[in-house]
Amino acid sequence: MTQTFLSIGECMVEMAPAASGDYHLGFAGDTLNTAWYARKTFSAEWDIAYYTAVGQDAVSQRMTDFIRDAGIRTDLIRTLPDRTVGLYLIQLDNGERSFAYWRSDSAARRLAANTAAFHAALAAANVIFFSGITLAILSPADRETLLSEIAKARSAGATVAFDPNLRPRLWENADTMRDAVMAAARVSDILLPSFDDDANAFGDVATEQTAQRYAGAGVRLVVVKNAGSEMLALEDGKITRFGPAPVTDIVDSTAAGDSFNAAFLARYLESRDVIKGLAAGSALAAAVIQQRGALIDLAT
Repeated sequence: MTQTFLSIGECMVEMAPAASGDYHLGFAGDTLNTAWYARKTFSAEWDIAYYTAVGQDAVSQRMTDFIRDAGIRTDLIRTLPDRTVGLYLIQLDNGERSFAYWRSDSAARRLAANTAAFHAALAAANVIFFSGITLAILSPADRETLLSEIAKARSAGATVAFDPNLRPRLWENADTMRDAVMAAARVSDILLPSFDDDANAFGDVATEQTAQRYAGAGVRLVVVKNAGSEMLALEDGKITRFGPAPVTDIVDSTAAGDSFNAAFLARYLESRDVIKGLAAGSALAAAVIQQRGALIDLAT
């Protein structure tokens, strides 16, 4: 029986630097990146779908076509006549990226505004994935709708995975960001935080502290990513530590966490083996950061 993995969030126009110094136009965004790699790593028995909102302009259509051509379902994407899609530009310094954003008119900011459409999309999903960026771009009312509807889907049997992906610049203040992330944790089964983000936002001093905070919110499995250092998984009270193989030739760290999320979830949901999931996620992230851009050809 086909199962559906539904990723929810914002896809943007990506302007990424090429080796020549020129910029290449593409499409990316944390939850779209995860959906893209999910299609590469989940078995054929899984249907990968994306939920967002776009405009009616040519670049919105080009984006939707790109997502569809990647093998990701686009029939759930809402089209808004008075909006367009956001854009970001990547700047690299020794493999580490910084971003400049233009997203104030992004249609994705209204992705949860139509409660009926959002509810219908969630009702058909077996696994629901969203991120802290998904939360951050929404109005407080739409954020509440999103979490409420996800909670209903979870109660109906869906598995919910959440990456806090903390980006303070997207939030009005740090308290609102922390409160929203913990509210999302309370409706989630699997948490995929990055330790450096949580250390900055919550003052965590160890990966175990990060994991225990989310477990205290009722999360069954927390996987704390750690930027190439030893990561930690806390599953039903049991701690597992995993040291990924070192990567010496880091070209572009964009989408490292997003690709990890996809490969981890694909392998873990198939095997229910945390170690296999951690190994798969780490291997894919290592491959991604050795090439330019968020989305790489896995055949290379």
